[in-house]
Amino acid sequence: MAQVFDLLIVGGGVTGSALLYVTSRYSDIKHIGMLEKYAAPARVNSLHSNNSQTLHCGDIETNYSLEKALKVQRAARMVENYATAQPDIDHLIFRYPKMVLGVGERECAQLRERFNSLSPHYPKLRLLEAKDIARMEPAVAYSKGSPRKDEIVALGSEDEYTAVNYESLARSFVRQAQRAEGKQVDVEYNQGVRHIRRKGDLFVVQTGNTSYQARAIVVCAGGHSLKLAHDLGHGHHFSVLPVAGSYYFTPQVLRGKVYTVQNDKLPFAAIHGDPDVMVPGKTRWGPTALVLPVLERYNWDTMKDFMRVFRFDRKVWNVLYDLLKVPDIRNYMLKNFLFEVPLLRRDLFLRDVRKIVPDLKFRDLKFARHVGGIRPQLIDKENRRLMMGEAKIDTGLGAIFNMTPSPGATCCLENAEVDMRAVADFLGASVDEERFARELLVGDSRHASTDLSAHIISGPDAG
Repeated sequence: MAQVFDLLIVGGGVTGSALLYVTSRYSDIKHIGMLEKYAAPARVNSLHSNNSQTLHCGDIETNYSLEKALKVQRAARMVENYATAQPDIDHLIFRYPKMVLGVGERECAQLRERFNSLSPHYPKLRLLEAKDIARMEPAVAYSKGSPRKDEIVALGSEDEYTAVNYESLARSFVRQAQRAEGKQVDVEYNQGVRHIRRKGDLFVVQTGNTSYQARAIVVCAGGHSLKLAHDLGHGHHFSVLPVAGSYYFTPQVLRGKVYTVQNDKLPFAAIHGDPDVMVPGKTRWGPTALVLPVLERYNWDTMKDFMRVFRFDRKVWNVLYDLLKVPDIRNYMLKNFLFEVPLLRRDLFLRDVRKIVPDLKFRDLKFARHVGGIRPQLIDKENRRLMMGEAKIDTGLGAIFNMTPSPGATCCLENAEVDMRAVADFLGASVDEERFARELLVGDSRHASTDLSAHIISGPDAG
């Protein structure tokens, strides 16, 4: 008779591996498994080259409300608390200066106002005038050897952890989970899940010629999660819009991360420059945003999976039409399409990057081949909107489906906390609250009091 897992996790990126870790360490769930379609963890969006490597703290993300910023701050602190306690810390988390740059009177006024609301909650955040920016990032503050003519102001800090290698972090989570005492933790690679069905009180997970049974399942497989949710009859009112991000490299012109003020009318990240933790001597720029009909970047075999979950109909068209009616969004999408055209993309992209570094030259900019991932944005057909935050379906019946974390991999441990508590409640298991708080919530006086339910679709009627 096939063994039955108490919890089976589908997907070994940083989200799935974080759940493997927290359930093995902080709950009394005994038999936990994880299935990963590739030969190692974190080979898709958590791969070091497929994301911005940023630890988002909410202070320099200008599209966040104060409530959202503080929620993100808590999630980032959990990652920092975990990574700084590991013996291989130097491969996991990195210190760089960071700032969000305002250019022009309107953006500078916006940042000064934002600083007043955030500074009580972010003691290391500083309001940086032009002379401070020149000290931290000379290439930003000067043009042709003189201070740039634009009015500039920034919010930032110099002595914080700001970057994470999420591929290495996922591998670390798996290693630590497999060392858990008193637990059976099984990790199976090269197991692409094809189908999930319900059989009595158990879930049957089919991978090729192998099937697995579990009392509870959590699927952390990006856009593929929605297809598997459809298998069980949930989430049919959702479609998926995969947004690909591309990047460019220049010689190292920045010491740290420099973000720009977000246009509130655009549902995509503004261009920024970062060090690449795996490519020394370079600055990485991006991301661009391009809709592609695949669920994994550079894997065109996933086009058929996209077609299964896209389910184009009039409701999907209505959402897309609403987006295209907004001039800022329409122009942005056209420009980002042109960013992918080889003969045009460098010149067009250079114009945007010069907002940060005015003296960058055309010859400095190189397209980063096979760098960048896919963010599967959900289309809510019933409410006629594109969901830009976290997308999760919790059926309330022992099955949870994670499609898109927000903001990205930063919230891996906080998302795992949410799922661990839901699964423990379903299974009648318990959580070691004292150990969890002692190890992961250091420095957070609120502990678990914040609302962790953003954009969760709950209950048996979620489908």
